[in-house]
Amino acid sequence: MAIRAAQVLLVVSAAGLWAASRLIWVELQTFDGLGPPKIVTLSGSRWSSALLPLALLLLATALAALAVRSWALRLLAALLALASLAVGYLAVSMLEIPDVAARGAELAHVPLLELVGAKRHYPGPVITLVAAVGTLIGAVLLMRAAATAGRTATKYLAPAARRSAARHDRQTPSERTMWDELDEGRDPTDPAHDPPSEPDTEGR
Repeated sequence: MAIRAAQVLLVVSAAGLWAASRLIWVELQTFDGLGPPKIVTLSGSRWSSALLPLALLLLATALAALAVRSWALRLLAALLALASLAVGYLAVSMLEIPDVAARGAELAHVPLLELVGAKRHYPGPVITLVAAVGTLIGAVLLMRAAATAGRTATKYLAPAARRSAARHDRQTPSERTMWDELDEGRDPTDPAHDPPSEPDTEGR
């Protein structure tokens, strides 16, 4: 369920990034003294060329979430968390930049002497910021799904297998493992009850 919700969020976020890349982010008014004033617009994809690649990345990870589990799912969630930071940076930097005229003129190849004014459009950056939040929530859901799957797999192991897994991971036995020990009449805190490890026969 968590994986499915994360996939929906990632697809919606990818669609939001695509829409933001098509919207106008900056509008420039220019006048060269020879003709009437002109208006040059910059879309999100022109303002930031990373929007579309990030949208494709979100779609790819949404599909990959169906095929990976355990540590691979955690790695995927970490990648999404980094992607959400990148998307958020694109949106916040656009919203917080004091003046969009200089960068807009550079991207539109307009001489600063011909630049009369610049206007910032907010829908694109706001949609991008929402997509960043959705991506981060999706990453959290995938991380939780990976952790839940690991606990579920351990829960259905046989008691001896759970004890072996706990010793193999060199971790403190879980509460379930301790109850298994007590049910079998053993003291879970006494290492003498642990079965001997298999002899190392490698190389013989």
